Amino acid sequence: MPSKIILRSSNKDLMLLVGILSPLQKCVSAIRLLAYGVAGDVVDEYVRIAGNTSLQCLKNFCKCVIEVFEPHYLRRPTVDDTRRLLQIGESRRFPGMLSSIDCMHWQWDKCPMAWQGQYTGGHQGVPTMILEVVASYDLWIWHAYFGVARSNNDINVLDRSPVIDELLEGQGPEIQYTINGSTYNIGYYLADGIYPEWHVFVKTIPRANMLSEKRKNIKKVQGRI
Repeated sequence: MPSKIILRSSNKDLMLLVGILSPLQKCVSAIRLLAYGVAGDVVDEYVRIAGNTSLQCLKNFCKCVIEVFEPHYLRRPTVDDTRRLLQIGESRRFPGMLSSIDCMHWQWDKCPMAWQGQYTGGHQGVPTMILEVVASYDLWIWHAYFGVARSNNDINVLDRSPVIDELLEGQGPEIQYTINGSTYNIGYYLADGIYPEWHVFVKTIPRANMLSEKRKNIKKVQGRI
């Protein structure tokens, strides 16, 4: 991949001397910038890389991650994927279930002072961002919507999220299953009680096994992320 080649390449300095920066140095620099949210020149003393080079390594590192994982994660399910998701749901006694949907909160330690009001809310008392995730039981994350302020709730996030746009436009996958003698042609997501009373959401409150199923899937995703 081009971005991988750039990540391994060496540049010349002002004296036309080729710099020797190992791929390990560049990856460590990029990961530290992502983990701590600091400026590019902060990692200079730790990995001996200048600020501009650190930022370039960060861009190339992100490009590599996208190129490697985009074909599998964060994409719409194909016909075969939908069939597999339905088989998994039916094997766990949830016919017609596509995946579980929920929102989780990520603490933002480096939140600017001017933004802390809109990103702080609820019982946590610290700035956080909301991540909406749709994940299957085998931890296949095919939808993620991230960055909404903590002052919003799951409903506000759903209004902005494109997760069910295809279903609203009548372009969803063709599904047919039968429950208690009734035939349905639209799949559903396991969700919390705060979600609206739509056919695409099955609440987990009335039955304890649904609640535990949804929480089990989301906790596995949180632990893996």
